[in-house]
Amino acid sequence: MEYSPPPLFKQGASARVKMMVFACISIGLLLADSRMKSLPVLRQVAGTVLYPLQMALLLPRDAIGGVGDYFSSVSALEKQVRELKRQQIASSQTLQQAQLSAVENNHLRKLMDAREHIPVKSMLAEVLYDARDVNSRKIILDRGTQAGVTLGLPVIDNLGVVGQVTRVFPFTSEVTLLTDKEQAIPVQLLRNGLRSVAYGRGKSGALELRFTAPNADIQVNDIVVTSGLDGVYPAGLAVARVTQVDNNAGGAFGGVTCQPLAGIANNTQLLILMSTPDLPPRPPEEETRALKKHIGKMAPIKEPGKDGVPAAAVPGAAAAPAAVSPAATPATPAAAKPKETAR
Repeated sequence: MEYSPPPLFKQGASARVKMMVFACISIGLLLADSRMKSLPVLRQVAGTVLYPLQMALLLPRDAIGGVGDYFSSVSALEKQVRELKRQQIASSQTLQQAQLSAVENNHLRKLMDAREHIPVKSMLAEVLYDARDVNSRKIILDRGTQAGVTLGLPVIDNLGVVGQVTRVFPFTSEVTLLTDKEQAIPVQLLRNGLRSVAYGRGKSGALELRFTAPNADIQVNDIVVTSGLDGVYPAGLAVARVTQVDNNAGGAFGGVTCQPLAGIANNTQLLILMSTPDLPPRPPEEETRALKKHIGKMAPIKEPGKDGVPAAAVPGAAAAPAAVSPAATPATPAAAKPKETAR
């Protein structure tokens, strides 16, 4: 078969001749470049002229690669941001726990320091939760009868009185705070010793001094401490600070509002005083009975000489010297003897 092109398309030299010509030209250029060093300038000129064309041809490739790099960078950045956020949250939690531990340690140090200055035995307790009754001010501690807690024990912190144990369970106990409406505590002013009774005001978180005269010597910022008259709280424990004095209150008593000094609502650890102050001993039972019997038999004293009552019949009345007649006076032997001598 004939594969040569038709005569119409035959132009110029044959392909074999062309190949030989171009091969010779290539060999000549190689020899000229290696021997005479005459082509570097031509090469630089050709590279400078062809550089814009090269950049134009490389634009599609760079665009496709840039888009891929952009999306991969965005994905990597998003992943890095998520990791950084997770690390930030973990660091924040660690920092918060460290701050909480520092606050608790500081509070515990203060409690231990206050425990050393309290004359009675005390026990450390932790607040578990607030009582469920919204109308009362009570908290639950993690100490109960198994730890020796009994009813009526006072509860304090490093700043002052917090409340009193009002209910006890085997492993927990309920403490009624000072600000509860049903709670009262006898107090006195530290400045002048004026005694009063502090009552809680419920949700307001304040205390009120009742039964004080309108003209009583009470000033704002006076410190109120326990008086110890109830036999429950030791005398001298800080209770509150006077914040408002209303001397013009209606009625027979003045209005005095106080702010508790202790951390009523922001404590996690408290001290339970395990014993109450020592009260004076009661009189013996025999003396009490004898005194009651003597008081029951006492009668009104009557004046001697009235209503036919002789002076000797009235206890404690002195016998008055009475006029004695000679006839009523019996003669003594000493008085009769001189008469015989006179005869």
